[in-house]
Amino acid sequence: MPASRTSLLARAERFLWLTARVLERRRFAYHFRDGDPDSVESALGAYRNPDHGFGHALDPDVREPASQPLHAVVALRALDEIGRCDARRTERICHYLTGVSAPDGALPTLHPTREDAPVAPWLAGSATGQGGGADASPAGAGHVTGDLLATGPVAGLLHRNGVWHAWLFRATDFAWAAVERQAREARDPRRVLAALAFLDGAPDRPRAEALGDRLGRAVRHRRLVVTGQDRRGHPLACAVARSPTSLARRWFTDGELERSLDLLAAQQQDDGGWPLGRRAWPPGSTATRRAIVTVEALRTLRAYGRL
Repeated sequence: MPASRTSLLARAERFLWLTARVLERRRFAYHFRDGDPDSVESALGAYRNPDHGFGHALDPDVREPASQPLHAVVALRALDEIGRCDARRTERICHYLTGVSAPDGALPTLHPTREDAPVAPWLAGSATGQGGGADASPAGAGHVTGDLLATGPVAGLLHRNGVWHAWLFRATDFAWAAVERQAREARDPRRVLAALAFLDGAPDRPRAEALGDRLGRAVRHRRLVVTGQDRRGHPLACAVARSPTSLARRWFTDGELERSLDLLAAQQQDDGGWPLGRRAWPPGSTATRRAIVTVEALRTLRAYGRL
């Protein structure tokens, strides 16, 4: 563990300069070095495609140039954190989302482009629902199916920023139903995070808060989040409740959250970066993902006064 909080930040910065792509370097500079939001938006533009979606491994688990819903999730998160996820900037993205949605209006985790597209093994089959989990919309073989993994974060971010578009209506209905299922039968931490991303931005706050409480009880009952000693493959409490304003903050006691923050700080590795917390795939994706995880770890620590 670094000797001080100052060295923690400095070592992370060196790690990012040695390993990260331009986007994560500029995100770090924006959050911790008074960087210009224009530089973040400019770096993001390099991943934009003519169809108004984003590609080129913007999400490092999908390593192809074609636009994909998961890339749109990453793009909208970047715009949101620099305060530029507004209607003018997202109108064309919503046009892309409309074109790749499933028949029920929800987004697939992957939109089928070509059969040999290189994607992480845990996403294989997601385009046709074979890897979609309990929150994938039903469809016949070979048909695109909607899933909470992409739909929840995108709908939540657009609502959070007051963006209204025709695509949102059916996608929001899908997300509410999918989160209800998560509150009953949560099994996958990835979908818990997607559900939370929707609830944190959903416009009906009383409904979101009530459903968030139910989801939290399900998560605690099934022990899908680490609140004590680290368990590989499960997120820390502070990695779920990434800020005090998240609905997930209510899921944990002050002591549990403080212990998880201690664990998060202690996870910084000798090279200054944070570990993936899951199996690696492939080397290029691993380096990019570690840079993303490092920036998020720093933002979480700062949100709770640890930086």
